[in-house]
Amino acid sequence: MTSMRIAKTVSITLPPDLLLKAQVCAEREHRTMSELFREALRQYMVQDRDWQSLLGRTRAHGQAIGVMSEADVERMSDEFRAARSR
Repeated sequence: MTSMRIAKTVSITLPPDLLLKAQVCAEREHRTMSELFREALRQYMVQDRDWQSLLGRTRAHGQAIGVMSEADVERMSDEFRAARSR
C-alpha cells in the first residue's frame, strides 16, 4: 500500500529584488523555487522552535533569580558592574 502525498499550491508576493535573489539561489543550488521555499520554511520553523525553547529556559532561569522586568536586568547589570569596579 503506497501513501499518497498531496501538495497544495500557495501564492506569495515578493519584491522584484528578492525574487531575483531567490531565483539565483535556486539555480545555483540546482533546486526548483518550490524546493527552495520549502527548505527556507523548514529552516525558519526549526530556528523559531529553537528560539522559543531558549526563551523559555532563560525566562525560567530569570524568574528563579528574581528577574521579572527589563528594569531588573538593568539593576542587576549596574550592581554587577559596581561590584567589579571595587
